[in-house]
Amino acid sequence: MYSLERPISLEEIVKKSRFLAIGLPIASELEAKAALGRHSHGDANHNCWAWRIGQAYRFSDDGEPGGTAGKPILQAIDGQSLDKVLVIVTRWFGGVLLGTGGLIRAYGGTAAACLKAGELVEVVPTLEGTISAGFSDLAILKARLTAFEGVQVLSETFTGTGAQIRARFPEAKSEEIARLIADTTSGRSALALKNQPSVIPPGW
Repeated sequence: MYSLERPISLEEIVKKSRFLAIGLPIASELEAKAALGRHSHGDANHNCWAWRIGQAYRFSDDGEPGGTAGKPILQAIDGQSLDKVLVIVTRWFGGVLLGTGGLIRAYGGTAAACLKAGELVEVVPTLEGTISAGFSDLAILKARLTAFEGVQVLSETFTGTGAQIRARFPEAKSEEIARLIADTTSGRSALALKNQPSVIPPGW
């Protein structure tokens, strides 16, 4: 499974209508909503879009006939087996009606061409977990976690006796991380995993 490494855009003219597609890597639905706000054009006739994050997806026709815009954009994402991607296709009407089939081809085709032009990065399965550490272990534990390749310390919440660290790390390294935590703290701390693994591109 792959995602976009960075944003990509592509423009096409179809029977005098201008279609501008932008593909964006996203990590969450909140990020998708924020991106939609940034990249929608107020002077356009339609800002249609679709995104997929794992099993979750959403799409919008934004005033175009039902099924002619958002769904073809989503099919372009799925057709290239992409994950954690948002595609917005903006249309400025050129005065020529495209019909249902024409709209499906224009929206889906522009989205697909945009995604094909993008650079891809492999999606690495990750897990999130929390570690409760006492003040005596905290500094060295954080140093060893951040030095471990692929580990992201997401948050640190202080308590009366130490702190709770929330971290994300490659799923394949979970046993190594658990051993590192136990060894560093002489068994005083352990890794508690979240129930549901998340999947994100590396470096996010």
